[in-house]
Amino acid sequence: MALRVTQRMMSSQMLGNITNNLNSMNKLQNQLATGKAINKPSDDPIGITFALRYRGEIASNDQYTDNADAALSSLEYMDTTIGQATDIVQRFRELIVKGSNGTLEQTSMTAIQTEVSQLYNQMVEIGNSQFNGKQMFNGEQTGVKPYSTLGLDQQSDPSADPPVLKAFSNQTDTGSIQYELSPGMTMDVNMTGNDVFGAPVANESDTTSDNLFQLMHRAYDMLGSGDQEGLTSLLGQIDTRMNTMLTARAQIGARVNRVEIVQGRLSDVDINLQQMQQKVEDVDMAEAITNITTLENVYQASLSAGAKIIQPSLVDFLR
Repeated sequence: MALRVTQRMMSSQMLGNITNNLNSMNKLQNQLATGKAINKPSDDPIGITFALRYRGEIASNDQYTDNADAALSSLEYMDTTIGQATDIVQRFRELIVKGSNGTLEQTSMTAIQTEVSQLYNQMVEIGNSQFNGKQMFNGEQTGVKPYSTLGLDQQSDPSADPPVLKAFSNQTDTGSIQYELSPGMTMDVNMTGNDVFGAPVANESDTTSDNLFQLMHRAYDMLGSGDQEGLTSLLGQIDTRMNTMLTARAQIGARVNRVEIVQGRLSDVDINLQQMQQKVEDVDMAEAITNITTLENVYQASLSAGAKIIQPSLVDFLR
């Protein structure tokens, strides 16, 4: 049986087709305006899951990049600080060699003693170095100075509350500051004062320790008393402490190299994730422009065809 097609059916179908064309053009116009192929989940339900996953991975990678940048800054500052301490030790050794040559008068020894005192004070300042407002050599106790600022010519007071001790008697915190540079990979970005300057000394008369502050304390006393043989005996311990500090600096340098490698890898990962995200989210502008031009032609054609469909009027039927 033949189906009777009415004027109303033709008009409804025409309006539906025009609406569909307008919706398609609107979607493409949104894509061209935003540059995104996905502007709402219904545009691509599968694609949006990948897009959200890539966004999350990019955010995590950005955080790891920030951690790596902070770790590198901290390590480079510590490397510079230990380098400054090493320079002071080198100067301290030169003074001890000069004071132990057996030809100096006490006046000259006193002058060397004065310089050693200044080097000691400067070493304490280095031991209390801060980076971004945090103590570098006191482990996790970043808000507390690890070393007492009492000079070599000042007396300690163990009975005070808290006790006032000289730097060589101070124990630094042994905790480590760690940064996570990738999933499951962390790195220490600090060294404790004990590692760099030596373990604390309980007895001021200890002659076996290579604690740098203790060595300076002993040298100060020997220079004051003109003990040139004692000064000579210090050279071996000074060299031992110097080697320990150089080893610590080498370890910092190795960590810096590793962080730089991690930074390069994170940069490559970021580029890869950005490209994958763009493939899912970003619109192909050339393709979108071609499609919208085609749709405009289709829309114009649908309007032209619709004009012919709705052209008859009541007068036309009465003729």
